[in-house]
Amino acid sequence: MTGAPASAAGGSPGAKGATGAPGASDAPGASSGAGASGTSGASGAPGSSGASGASGAPGGSKTPRGGKLGAAAVNQASLWNIANILTMIRLVLVPGFVALMLADGGYDPAMRAWAWAAFAVAMITDIFDGHLARTYNLVTDFGKIADPIADKAIMGAALVCLSALDDLPWWVTFVILGRELGVTLLRFVVIRYGVIPASRGGKLKTLAQGTAVGMYILPLTGALASLRFWVMGVAIVLTVVTGLDYVRQAVVLRRRGIAERRAAAAEAER
Repeated sequence: MTGAPASAAGGSPGAKGATGAPGASDAPGASSGAGASGTSGASGAPGSSGASGASGAPGGSKTPRGGKLGAAAVNQASLWNIANILTMIRLVLVPGFVALMLADGGYDPAMRAWAWAAFAVAMITDIFDGHLARTYNLVTDFGKIADPIADKAIMGAALVCLSALDDLPWWVTFVILGRELGVTLLRFVVIRYGVIPASRGGKLKTLAQGTAVGMYILPLTGALASLRFWVMGVAIVLTVVTGLDYVRQAVVLRRRGIAERRAAAAEAER
């Protein structure tokens, strides 16, 4: 041991870090075994040199902090993606839509046509922002919160305005908005057990609601005015049926989650 050549033993204070210093076990080079053998780590590998191997504990704590800061910067930058921008546009359209709907007492055909255009743009962006977010991995915490709020805001504003103008019975507004708010609360209640996926019926409901409300926004007369009554009827039926289906899914999801937790607890006690 005392007569070993410097090239074999490390020949420098860094050799101590490779053979027995506490910091050596935390160094990247030492953990792979290269530093301990004295052939590559001791001869110059960054993980086992005297400067970094012996002081590996302080040096190793800096990288995670930098990584967290980098991840935070990436998440902050991802807020301004195309999906979130479309959601923001939909939120901005809500007050403009209300102003157009109620302009000149709410019965100006030109203003109602512009209100319909704002509503149509909002509904179209609702389709595209979710598709873009899922397709290009643009899902963010902001989008998860703002997207459903924007959906409920534009639809709720349209329904309330139509009922306030006596173009649509209030009970229709209460049924649709009650269902939407109820399903949203239901999702939050069972989120600890899992996520209720969007169903095909739910998508048909959204399409029927958007079509029916859009037809009521426009100053239609004659056959089209009669047609929108039946389209709204279909939308109400789909609203109620899909709402009950969400309740069923929530009950099943909760029971399954409770059963899995009990099974896991019983397994842990063995």
